[in-house]
Amino acid sequence: MAKRSAPEINAGSMADIAFLLLIFFLVTTTMDSDWGLARLLPPPPEENVEQDDIKIKQRDVFVVLANANNQLLVEGQLLDITELKDKAKEFIANKQRLETLPQLEDINVAISQERINALSSNESAGDELKKWQKRLSAAEVLGDYTISKQVISLQNDRGTSYELYIRVQDELALAYQELRNEMAMDKFGVNFNKLEELAEKDADAEKKYEAIKVVYPQRISEAEPKDVTGS
Repeated sequence: MAKRSAPEINAGSMADIAFLLLIFFLVTTTMDSDWGLARLLPPPPEENVEQDDIKIKQRDVFVVLANANNQLLVEGQLLDITELKDKAKEFIANKQRLETLPQLEDINVAISQERINALSSNESAGDELKKWQKRLSAAEVLGDYTISKQVISLQNDRGTSYELYIRVQDELALAYQELRNEMAMDKFGVNFNKLEELAEKDADAEKKYEAIKVVYPQRISEAEPKDVTGS
C-alpha cells in the first residue's frame, strides 16, 4: 500500500493574520498617562501676535530659565515650579498696571476704527491692518478692554530634565488658559473651553472665543537649549 504524505498546512494567510493582530493591539492598548504629551513641542505663534514688534522693552519680557540642576529661575530669582503659573498670570495680565510689568494698551471700537482708517491706504500694512481688524471685532464683542504687551521667554539648559521641561511648558500654557477662562466666565458666564466647543457650531460663540484670544494671545518664545548657569 502506498504511503500517504501528510497534508500541507496553508500558511499563505498567516502574514495577514499577524498584521491584523498588530493593528488590534495598537488600537486597544492604552497609555498609563498622557501627561505632557500635548506640550511636547512649543505651540506655533497665534495669528493675532504682532509680527513687527522687533524691539521689545525689558519690562515686557518674562524670562524663565530652567538650568541643568533642574532649578527654575524666573526673572533672575529661584522659583518653585508650583509658583510659576500664578507668577506668569500676574505678569501677563498686569491688572494693577504696575510700571515693572508689561506695558498696557487700551482698546475700544473708536481707537480700532481710527487705526484701521489710517492703515487702509497703506498697501504695506497688511499684517498691521489685520491685527487692528481683529481688535475691532473683539471690541464690538467685549466693549473696552486692555491688552498687555507681554512676551514669555523660555530658555532651557541642554541638561534640563525632560520632566522639568514639560512641567514648565504645562504651567505656562495653564496660566494663559486660566486667564482666558476667567475672562470668559466674567463676560459670558461660560468658560473658555466651552466657548471653543460652541464655536464650531455657533457664529456668536466663535466671535466671543476669538475676542478673548485677542485679549490674551499666547506668546511663548523658546530659544535653542544652551548652557544656563544657576545659583
